[in-house]
Amino acid sequence: MNENTRTTTRTGFRKHSLALALVASFSTASIAQAATWEVTITNLTNGNHFTPLLVTAHPHDTHLFEVGMPASENIEFMAECGNLTPLLDSAEVGGADADTIANPAGGLLAPGMSTTTTLDTTEDHLSVVSMLLPTNDAFLGLESQHISDVAGTYTYYVNAYDAGTEANNELLMPTDPCTLTDSGIPGAPGMDAGTSGSGVATADSNTMIHVHRGVLGDQDAIGGNSDLDSTIHRWQNPVAKITVTVTP
Repeated sequence: MNENTRTTTRTGFRKHSLALALVASFSTASIAQAATWEVTITNLTNGNHFTPLLVTAHPHDTHLFEVGMPASENIEFMAECGNLTPLLDSAEVGGADADTIANPAGGLLAPGMSTTTTLDTTEDHLSVVSMLLPTNDAFLGLESQHISDVAGTYTYYVNAYDAGTEANNELLMPTDPCTLTDSGIPGAPGMDAGTSGSGVATADSNTMIHVHRGVLGDQDAIGGNSDLDSTIHRWQNPVAKITVTVTP
């Protein structure tokens, strides 16, 4: 075997070894990404309920909403009516599966209560959304939070956001099915709201998604500016605690 042949053989061996190493590296990375997330959501408010929650794992470039940007119609439906169906069926979520759980509490999540669900995922970002009742268009939002692939428990305190799609008039609306053309609060699950308020606001100056200022409320059960009770429904952020336990 001449020198040129020996050199070609050694070069080919090195390329083959490098290719095998790359395949092994990619395989290891893929296996390392697979994990089980146990997600617990706790309602930290005094008198507000969470509508059915959406808990979803997704890639880093997926965003259900973005603070400072207009709300999509899917987010608007969730924030004004507590309706998850359009968002669940969207391209960003793609329906319920091992990466996405809708309504883990089996209905409303009352003040002080928690619910836990499990995601089996190869993704590395988590989003959680739910409307706050009674409000016009407030929602809790954990937006595209990176979740470590290292085993452990991670805790996040989550703000309520204003979808910016409806004036915060703080008035209960009739009990007809909620639509995006309605203006008002679709219900008070605690049966602790008033009636016949004149309205707190007729418009909001910030129509982008922004940190919610909380409700004003009053202590006039029949009349006043608001149908909400300031001793029950007011809040200061955060409104939820989300705990994620990662098991690779």
